[in-house]
Amino acid sequence: MRGGVASRRELLALAAGSVCGMVPGPGAFARAPLRRHGIPKPERAPLLRTVVIDAGHGGIDPGAISPHGIYEKTITLATTRELARLLEATGRFRAVLTRNNDHYVPLPRRVERARRAHADLFLSIHADALPNASLRGLSVYTLSDQASDRQTAALATRENRDDFIAGVHLFRQPREIGAILLDLARRQTNNQSLMLARAVVDELGREVPLLERPQREAGFAVLTAPDVPSALVELGCLSNPDEERLLQQRAYQQRMAHALLRAIEDYFAAAIPA
Repeated sequence: MRGGVASRRELLALAAGSVCGMVPGPGAFARAPLRRHGIPKPERAPLLRTVVIDAGHGGIDPGAISPHGIYEKTITLATTRELARLLEATGRFRAVLTRNNDHYVPLPRRVERARRAHADLFLSIHADALPNASLRGLSVYTLSDQASDRQTAALATRENRDDFIAGVHLFRQPREIGAILLDLARRQTNNQSLMLARAVVDELGREVPLLERPQREAGFAVLTAPDVPSALVELGCLSNPDEERLLQQRAYQQRMAHALLRAIEDYFAAAIPA
């Protein structure tokens, strides 16, 4: 089994077979390789989990701007680059950035890049600005149920459903079955996204201040991939003088990146036991 993505594929393959009244074909699941006497089993290369990291805003879109003119897009890019470096250094992850320089990437394209990369995880990095300058702290968002339902409905009713969801070709399924499979994938993905958010809050809460009720839900467009566990992290408040100063510091960015790495490792350890 290839972990999160593979388990979703198996779940949906079973669902497609049961809904259609059929038994999944021989290719529905991966089979163990045959072992012959006297021939040692070849060693497999370590499985790399693909983590797509999204640096919020960029280019003509600066994001939040601090009282002293610090752009959110600058903070997010520096932190995502550091996190990508740490992920790659472990030898267990493949890090993919939705942007690696200061240019604008439309929100739907960020989601598209994650799905094209066959992401096991999607993490969008941001920094907030609030009307009350005394408020500070990190927060984490997952997609709200209401927004999830809207996205599922939009995908299910799309005329051209020539698309794969967790390895299942929706175009080959009847409309009703496609909607059921899409809903199954979305529900499992939402549960895994909540696990990711909890891991981020637990690890980052040991390192940096947390906003009141740090784990939240909202209809962020970058979280709408139905088959990729996703979370959006607000690193802090640029509107707060202390966090405005800290978020610019490379040492602080590295500190947060290390904590995010631990959260990602915690997530995979919990979601995909060895």
